[in-house]
Amino acid sequence: MKTIKDLDLAGKKVIIRCDFNVPFKDGIITDDNRIKESLPTINYALDNHAKVVLMSHLGRVETLLDKETNSLALVAKRLEQLLNHPVLFIDETRGSKLETAINNMHDGDIILMENTRFEDIDNKKESNNDIELGKYWASLADIYINDAFGTSHRSHASNVGIATYLPNAIGFLIEKELKFLQLAVDNPKRPFTVILGGSKIADKIGVISNLVNKADYILIGGGMAYTFLKASGYEIGKSLLDIDSLDFCKTILTQYPNKIILPIDIVCATAKSNEVICYNVEVTNIPSDMMGLDIGYHTIELFNKYINQSKTVMWNGPMGVFELENFAKGTKAVLETLSKLDGVTIIGGGDSASAAINFGYKDKLTHISTGGGASLELLEGKVLPGIAIIRK
Repeated sequence: MKTIKDLDLAGKKVIIRCDFNVPFKDGIITDDNRIKESLPTINYALDNHAKVVLMSHLGRVETLLDKETNSLALVAKRLEQLLNHPVLFIDETRGSKLETAINNMHDGDIILMENTRFEDIDNKKESNNDIELGKYWASLADIYINDAFGTSHRSHASNVGIATYLPNAIGFLIEKELKFLQLAVDNPKRPFTVILGGSKIADKIGVISNLVNKADYILIGGGMAYTFLKASGYEIGKSLLDIDSLDFCKTILTQYPNKIILPIDIVCATAKSNEVICYNVEVTNIPSDMMGLDIGYHTIELFNKYINQSKTVMWNGPMGVFELENFAKGTKAVLETLSKLDGVTIIGGGDSASAAINFGYKDKLTHISTGGGASLELLEGKVLPGIAIIRK
C-alpha cells in the first residue's frame, strides 16, 4: 500500500487527516496520546517541504450547542507545543477565510482547520460522505494522506470523500496499525492468545467468530464473561447478562471447549463502588444479590499461565471495572504480565488502551492501537473503507 514516503511532497499542499479526537475536561486535554501518535507523519511532511493542512473530528456534533464545546482550538495549542512549530488554527471547515489561508501558505506552514463534524449540523454531510463536501475539501490541496486509523472503519467525506479525488497514501500511524493488527490476524508467532473483555458480547461476536479459528486460546474476562458463565450453566447473580448472545456463547463453548478459557473465580460486590465490601468467590458460588466486577485471584493465575506461554497476545477489553480501584486488579495484573512477556503484545484500542496508558504501561507493550472500533472491525476481517480507498 502506498505510504507518504511514496509521494513527492515538496511545494505541495498536503491534507493530512489525523485523529485528534482526544478527551478533555474544563478546557484541558486529559490524554494527548492520539496527538503524539500523529507527529511522525506531520514532521515527515514538514521535513519534505510540504504545506501541511490538518483535519480531524472531535466528539459528536449534532446541535449548534455541540459546536461550542467541540472546537479543535485546544488541539491546535497542544499540537503547537508538541511540534515546537507554529500552527495556524482556522475556525471554519469551508469558506473564504480557510481558502485564503491555504492559498497564502509557504512550504513548512501548518494549518489546522475546524472540527470536520461541524459539517454534520447540515444533514450529516461529513459522516454521510457527502460528495460535494469531499470534492470541496479535495479542491483545497494537491495530495491527501490518511493517518486517522480511528475513523478508517467509517466512510466519511474527510477520508473516502477526499481520497476519491486526490493522489493519496497512508501515514506512518496507519502503517504501524496495519502492521501489528494484521500480523496478529494473518501470521502470528505461536502460541497466539487473544484476551477479550469489556461489557457486551454482541460487540465482539465477529471478532470471536473470526479469531477462534486462528488463535490457540481465547481468554474471556470483563462483563462479557458472565454471559459465557451463564451459558455454561452457572448462576451469575446480578452480573451483566447479554441475553441476546446467550445462544452464541453456548455454540462457541460446545464447538471449542479447549480454546475458550473462562474465569474460575471473580470479585463481586453489591454495587460498583469503592465504598462497598468486595468478595472473591468461585464462579460456582456467586451470591444472588451481587454482581461480578473483576476477575478473581485464581483466574489471574490461570490467565497468566496462558499468557506466559504465548508468543503473540492480542487484548481488547478490560478485565473489570478498572476505573474503580476495587475492581482494577485483574486489568493491572494482565498488563503487568504482558509488560514482561518475551513476545508481541498488542492492545486493540478502546478502554484497554486507556487502561494501559493510564496505568503506566504505554512503553512496555509492543503496540497500543488508537482505534477501538476500527481495530475490532479489522480483527473481524472486515474491509475498512478509509483504507480500502487508498488501496484503490
